[in-house]
Amino acid sequence: MSEKTNNAPAVADALNALLADSFALYLKTKNYHWHVQGPRFRELHLLFDEQAAQIFATTDLIAERVRKNGAPTLRSIGDIGRRASIRDDDSANADAETMIRKLADDNKLLLGQLKEVKAAAEADGDIATSGLVDGWADETQQRIWFLEATLGY
Repeated sequence: MSEKTNNAPAVADALNALLADSFALYLKTKNYHWHVQGPRFRELHLLFDEQAAQIFATTDLIAERVRKNGAPTLRSIGDIGRRASIRDDDSANADAETMIRKLADDNKLLLGQLKEVKAAAEADGDIATSGLVDGWADETQQRIWFLEATLGY
């Protein structure tokens, strides 16, 4: 059994960054769900909604892991904005293919965040966080796969 290395602040910081990006990706995915147009409207409208719900479902779990690590978590939209690496898309005329590409790329960023959380958790011996990350990573990889398959690659 590995000993705790007192890396809890690093775990909490990585989780808070993941949480900020999860909220940013959730909102971007919902934005695209609301605004997608074109011949594939129904298919993409439903796909984006399903993916947004999956992302949102992780947010409470992530925040609770931060708290279980003894740290405060995000408190506001401003806090999310300061910490998120996933950027908003305020464009009024994004086409469906651009939306799909951006979501695939952003999910890849989120997957990178998950790897950082996993590394911090394992360095701290935090097997609970490490185990949760595995499921979240699998969901993220599935979202990437679906989005890229929609684009044909």
